[in-house]
Amino acid sequence: MSWQPTNIEQERLEKARRLQAQGVTLYPPRVQRTHTCAQALSALEQAEAQGQPAPSVTVAGRIRRTNLKGKLSFMHIEDESGRIQLFLRVNDMDEATYELVKDRLIDNDDFVQASGQLMRTKAGEISVAVRDFRLLAKSLSPLPVIKQQVRDDGTVIEYGEFSDTETRYRQRYADLAVNRGVREVFIKRARILRAIRDFLDGEGMLEVETPILQPLYGGAAARPFTTYHNQLKQDLYLRISFELYLKRLLVGGLDAVYEIGRDFRNEGVSWKHNPEFTMLEFYKAYTDYYGVMDITERMVSQVCQQVNGTTQIRYGEHLIDLSPPWRRVTMRQAICEHTGIDYMDYLDAASLRQAIINHMPHLSEKPKPDESWGRLVVEFLFGEGVEPHLIQPIFIMDYPREVSPFAKRVEGDDFHVERFEFYIAKMEMGNAFTELNDPLDQAQRFEEMARLYKKGDNDETPIDEDYLRAMRYGMPPNGGFGMGIDRLVMLLTDQHSIRDVLLFPHLRDQK
Repeated sequence: MSWQPTNIEQERLEKARRLQAQGVTLYPPRVQRTHTCAQALSALEQAEAQGQPAPSVTVAGRIRRTNLKGKLSFMHIEDESGRIQLFLRVNDMDEATYELVKDRLIDNDDFVQASGQLMRTKAGEISVAVRDFRLLAKSLSPLPVIKQQVRDDGTVIEYGEFSDTETRYRQRYADLAVNRGVREVFIKRARILRAIRDFLDGEGMLEVETPILQPLYGGAAARPFTTYHNQLKQDLYLRISFELYLKRLLVGGLDAVYEIGRDFRNEGVSWKHNPEFTMLEFYKAYTDYYGVMDITERMVSQVCQQVNGTTQIRYGEHLIDLSPPWRRVTMRQAICEHTGIDYMDYLDAASLRQAIINHMPHLSEKPKPDESWGRLVVEFLFGEGVEPHLIQPIFIMDYPREVSPFAKRVEGDDFHVERFEFYIAKMEMGNAFTELNDPLDQAQRFEEMARLYKKGDNDETPIDEDYLRAMRYGMPPNGGFGMGIDRLVMLLTDQHSIRDVLLFPHLRDQK
């Protein structure tokens, strides 16, 4: 649908034509900025402290506020670093340029460049006494206005033309432009990623890159996106995990590797799920899931300390302490504690299903008759009976073997494997194993999974013959780990939807 300008946009188009008629370039190709807004403010404060003359600067940014007073006008411009005031006086600058401001041909939301000496106004506000003023980009559509009302209890209600959450997601560019708090979330996201890399590099791990387009998906239980390579005449899959490629690198002699990148899963969308998301995975030779637990709690706490200046965070109504050590509980113990059911008393799916129905009448949906034993344990007993109670950081250990095809068995236990997931604020944050490195056992697990799940099932795990071949060359004992970066950002920024930490979340077609 072609653009149909509103009345305000028609007015701005007319102003653009008038500016061009006066020889003004609406979108010049060059900018001569010497200071950001924050740097300019700091420059005057430093000069004053040292008793030096006020420096001259050239700043640039978007006009956020204008106050016209005849021969004297004030503007606030904003860049990523903050805001600064422009002090415009007809006697100090080209009169024809000042008339453009006075005649309101320059609008709020336009990008401008201003040069002049720094000063303080009578009110004490640091400003640029403008000598030279240029338009950098004409805004044809005004940015939305967000209005706020502060309630008696201190909570803030946003309303107005840009209060609809979905509109903000669809027009993230406008959302960022008018909401400094939104910008701060994504600035912090970048700092979190940098802190994770700093930590893992300090642990001696090597950052690597593995294929996004894969001839065979694997490493997780998820439905992939499928595409087709015309030249190769071959179906390919967007990866659902890095795992099997990263562990191939251990076979090749790299002792500790990690990757931060995108995974793609053709599944549902919710407050904590998006079809594409950012993952961290690492694999370290000569350790196990106990060693990975130690790394995990140190990493998360240190990242929080580096980014937030503390290991305590507030997430919604909860005050959460991320400092180690974290509690460690087996899945069996956690389920017994919260549901009163010991699933080891029911070693077939039918009897366990009936026990769940009898003891958990509050379930929103009863388990289906064809649910496997492992799924009943993980998705119903644990997912609905335990997970909603996990606020403080905790490792849930020792998962059912049949839902964990890449983990080593718990010694002396045929039902459980050395796997943990860690939970914070009711969210599963990450998953880890003492990785299976026996190629014959791994082949058997693949075959068991193939028998367990019917074709087309969401959790179908294809047999990767090349991965088995790599394992037969010999894979060192190792521990592996995967964590959703988006959920960690949610946690450390107190955001309660994954869409609030993704610059461009997936949304339904607007039609």
